[in-house]
Amino acid sequence: MVFSSILFLFLFLPLSLGIYYVTPRRWRNFALLLLNLVFYGWGEPVYICIMIFSILVDYANGWIIENNRHRPKVAKGALLCSLVANLGMLLFFKYYDFIVTNLTALFPGLDFLHPLGISLPIGISFYTFQTMSYTIDVYWGNVHAQKNLVSFGTFVTLFPQLIAGPIVKYKDVDDQLTNRRENVDQFAAGIQTFVCGLAKKVLLANNIGALWEVYKAMDPQNLSVLGAWLGVVAFAFQIYFDFSGYSDMAIGLGRMFGFEFKINFNYPYISRSITEFWRRWHISLSSWFREYVYIPLGGNRRGKLKTYRNILIVWLLTGIWHGAAWNFLCWGLFFALFLMLEKAFLLKWLERAPALLSHAYTIFLVLISWALFAQDDMGMAVRYIRSMFGGGQGLYAGADLYRLVSYLPLLLILVVASLPLGRRLYQRLKPDPRFALAMVLCAAGLVVCTAYLVDASYNPFLYFRF
Repeated sequence: MVFSSILFLFLFLPLSLGIYYVTPRRWRNFALLLLNLVFYGWGEPVYICIMIFSILVDYANGWIIENNRHRPKVAKGALLCSLVANLGMLLFFKYYDFIVTNLTALFPGLDFLHPLGISLPIGISFYTFQTMSYTIDVYWGNVHAQKNLVSFGTFVTLFPQLIAGPIVKYKDVDDQLTNRRENVDQFAAGIQTFVCGLAKKVLLANNIGALWEVYKAMDPQNLSVLGAWLGVVAFAFQIYFDFSGYSDMAIGLGRMFGFEFKINFNYPYISRSITEFWRRWHISLSSWFREYVYIPLGGNRRGKLKTYRNILIVWLLTGIWHGAAWNFLCWGLFFALFLMLEKAFLLKWLERAPALLSHAYTIFLVLISWALFAQDDMGMAVRYIRSMFGGGQGLYAGADLYRLVSYLPLLLILVVASLPLGRRLYQRLKPDPRFALAMVLCAAGLVVCTAYLVDASYNPFLYFRF
């Protein structure tokens, strides 16, 4: 079940809100836990057992850590048990086939190993990181262990952000699990945020995604320079509005149920450096790796060489987190290289350079990175990038010019929507006109999105596969 579906919008969500708000306050976490499990099990009921296993393992280990602070070895053992269980599940379901395929290619004598072809449980990359953050923070003393199993299960399974984030750290919602107080203003803000995210996904991401699908289906060697760049620009807009749209819907749904999640995107395409880009893109993932990997490794406090080492480790992990394929690994290394260069000297130059130049540098590199990210394998990615620089079929083709003219109005809308201009104009309005405008836009947005969804056959979120 996806947020951008008729089933969710007009059946599951209204029923869930009705059940939640008629339930007495002290039972609302239990009601929400059941709704979460129904939501997750709708498409993959067999994998509910994995999620329940994760809940029980991390709940038990958090309790052991909390009650054995005077015995450091026991507490550390419980932490290691939690990390091994979570990373083991992630390794098996997400990376086993990739590892086996590459090992048997390198060492033919290992032909007794075979890929299992097991489907990836939806959201496993997100909820394993959430539960690991819980046991790590309990071990570090940042939070107390959650005594209520239902409350902890609610945290792990929260359906608004369960499938594709944002990655919610336990310490950010610890108090909200037991002391949240839903109110009308928060609920109204949630509706606005949700509909905004829905419009991003249905009206913007899905429509520009159709252009990317045209170029993705072509052999990269048959692309012109214009066609290759037009395709990757389409993908850049699609993945931004698709993923930020999901994040907005998750934040909006959270507000409807009384939770406040941190933002996951902050207009990343206005960035003037790769460093700034990753402070604005998928903020929850960046902050997770910074808090739980980069800083524990020493961050930038132990000299330049170790700083570069730490950046390299974090971005190798970031790349492979996105998928078990070489193109994702190279994508992570690509960003690691430029982040190290910016850390060494380039960032100072970019800060002094004209804004147009530093912005062009950032967008250029980000588009190259999306060409790596978007393809199904490394060979396709390399051939696609070659076509972007003249290694395909000339500078342009008539079909590319036709598509550029046809999609130009949408591309201009996407550019404007990627800027904070609309938000700034909206915030300048006085409260009453702002509220009236929000209600009109929400109603209109929901009607238009529903009209699109009635004819839609399949519109999954891109980050479901991670």
